[in-house]
Amino acid sequence: MAEAADFQGTSASPARRWLRRAGALLTGAPLLAGLLQLPAAAPAQAASSDTVSVSLDSLSPSAPTDGDTLTVSGTVTNNGKQAVTDAHVGLQVGPRLTTRSDIDSVARHSDDPQSGSGSEVGDKYEEKFDKLAPGVAQHFSISVPVDKLGLDDDGVYEFGVALSGETSARPWPQVLGIQRTFLPWQPSDADTKTRTTFLWPLISTVHMTAKTGAGDLQTPEFLDDDLAEDLAPGGRLAQMVDLGKDLDVTWVVDPDLLASVDAMAVGNYRLQGADGTSTPGPREHQAVAKQWLAALQKAVAGKEVVALPFADPDLASLAHNGTSVTGSLSHLKDATDVAATTVKTVLHVTPSTDFAWPVEGAVDRSIMKVATSAGADRVIARSDSLQETAGLPYTPSAARPVGSGTTAVVADSRLSTAFEDDLTKAGSATLAVQRFLAQSLELNTQTDKQRSILVAPQRMPTASQAQAMAAAVKALQGGTWAQPQDLTATSKDKPDPGATTRVPPTSAYPSSLRRQELPRTVFEQIARTQGKLDNFRVILTDQSRVVTPFGRAINRDMSTSWRGHRSTAESYRDGVKTWLDGLADEVKLIDKSETKLSGRSATIPVTVQNNLVQPVGHLVLRLESTMPTRLKIGGKAYDEQPVEISGGHSQSVKFTTSANANGRVTVIAQLYTEDGEAYGAPVTFDVKVTEVTPTVMLVIGGGVLLLVLAGFRMYTQRKRAAARQPEDDGPGTAPQDPEEPGNPGAPGGRLPGESDSFGADDPEQPSDPAPDTAPESTDPSGTGERVDR
Repeated sequence: MAEAADFQGTSASPARRWLRRAGALLTGAPLLAGLLQLPAAAPAQAASSDTVSVSLDSLSPSAPTDGDTLTVSGTVTNNGKQAVTDAHVGLQVGPRLTTRSDIDSVARHSDDPQSGSGSEVGDKYEEKFDKLAPGVAQHFSISVPVDKLGLDDDGVYEFGVALSGETSARPWPQVLGIQRTFLPWQPSDADTKTRTTFLWPLISTVHMTAKTGAGDLQTPEFLDDDLAEDLAPGGRLAQMVDLGKDLDVTWVVDPDLLASVDAMAVGNYRLQGADGTSTPGPREHQAVAKQWLAALQKAVAGKEVVALPFADPDLASLAHNGTSVTGSLSHLKDATDVAATTVKTVLHVTPSTDFAWPVEGAVDRSIMKVATSAGADRVIARSDSLQETAGLPYTPSAARPVGSGTTAVVADSRLSTAFEDDLTKAGSATLAVQRFLAQSLELNTQTDKQRSILVAPQRMPTASQAQAMAAAVKALQGGTWAQPQDLTATSKDKPDPGATTRVPPTSAYPSSLRRQELPRTVFEQIARTQGKLDNFRVILTDQSRVVTPFGRAINRDMSTSWRGHRSTAESYRDGVKTWLDGLADEVKLIDKSETKLSGRSATIPVTVQNNLVQPVGHLVLRLESTMPTRLKIGGKAYDEQPVEISGGHSQSVKFTTSANANGRVTVIAQLYTEDGEAYGAPVTFDVKVTEVTPTVMLVIGGGVLLLVLAGFRMYTQRKRAAARQPEDDGPGTAPQDPEEPGNPGAPGGRLPGESDSFGADDPEQPSDPAPDTAPESTDPSGTGERVDR
């Protein structure tokens, strides 16, 4: 036990340490002589460093205290070609590590037998293997009372699990494989505990499109059904809720995720197909979504909930590439405004919207400016971005005033990145947990001054990463050197006067992160889509049916989750634009063919069609003549009329025209909103004018006069013939009554050779007048159509 304590660098008296070292040298002298006679031994050990791999799958408890029994389990695998004989797995306790950098150094060489130092606890606490065949993995489990480990002073100790044995090529005892980790030792409560805030992010990728159904429920359309898989038992999001419900953490939520799950819970969502069609989502996923929401509501009850802006917009991309595009910052404000309402509606809690969280906590001056432009006055940064320059011997508290009433809440980079590796294997997860706890304890021992520390892990941890995070937080909460605290309290704690408050310039932003940013062209496309939406919404009687789904879709266009998925992001944005264009085009003018206009005046109909399910209004239809000297519309160059159309109907708007000359005139019909913005594509058609001139009217008037004179002449001739008739009949013939029927002189009588109808059989005379317009038709206008009088 004394030897173990000495190897660990304990605080034994100088005399005792000298005696122990002398004894160790005398004991090891014969062995040293033997090793000097075998010059190949050392190189052989180095060459065999990867002969056997050791996986430390479990270490319990993670932070032992007095009276505990430490249980270590895992597997050893012979990766060589020769069997290992006389093998055993032993536990090694190394020296106490005094700095956070020491922990980093051990972690970098955790499986190198040459890089560490330490002694085995003793053969009583080891597991032996007679033979370890090539390619074979063997499980081990060793339990040892903590008081046998020789842990004296509080702090972090290097702890290793090593396999020693022999091979036929090297028949002497040697370490063939090792795995080092850390053993936090704080058996009693620390005099000063670190107040620790751990963020528990509930964030996902974009799932909902801008499309909604035509019914009252406006059935949403999803890109795919991946969200249901994450919500199902065992899924990533299901585990985040299940693990987080028992932890003292601050929940950081993307409202878009809540809105998507809530839409799925209704049960009538649809899934986008590759061919542009959609299919109903599985009904059983409705129950999955409802169950997840219910579990989340219970988990966050009484806990602090921070709401990010809707869809978690990429603040760095906006700061670096979007601020020069008009209207880009307004989308961030809109996303912030809707965040609190969404969270309160779905989770029934009032969240904090005072925090902004740039990607990986990387900040510069432009990012800080954008992050606070929507109302947030606290920005979550990270210590590898906002680096210390004052040479403090300890890690300062998280809160830093950076000017203009803004507070940077700086997360510790070592603690925040502890769970970013692939932790699907138990051995990797165990090492991550032990390293996290070691860094936390070492941070606490730096000074007696109490500090507030923030841990901001990756935005979307995998299920295995979430499990490791939960294990670490549980150990920390049950430990003796830290106490939980919510984010708001940490951000309001008194800052260290020596901590840096200088925000780095834009040039210091990491190039690896800059390559993943959304380019300027994205924000330009978003601006065009927003302009189209603004123009469209004016004519709607129920704007919420369009503004809400498209407004949220535009927020999703800027999501942080698109980083590293450029082609998918482009496809999503194109889909939003295409769908909006399609809806706006449902209100349009019907094409017209050439129109014929004869006469001085007539009406021209123009048809407006509304294929939307809701009425539209606030529209003005303008009909304009390109040659007003030949054809006027309403007595001037153009005329306008208001348009209001019910859903699924069309309306024919008639314009009065007047012609001054013959010929062809091009006419343009265009819809405008009431504020003067052109709406949709114009319709252009020709009007063929056949003007009736004064000369023609004179000829027609002369023809009418001739007809009147001819009629008068015929009348006088009939009267004269009637007067001569008695003389021609001779004596004895009684004169006929002029009023008697059949008398040629009677009214309604006819002369010989006359027909029953006056003029019915007469040939048409060239002077006969013709109608100046054709009769009205209810059929659609066709080629050569005539217009209404």
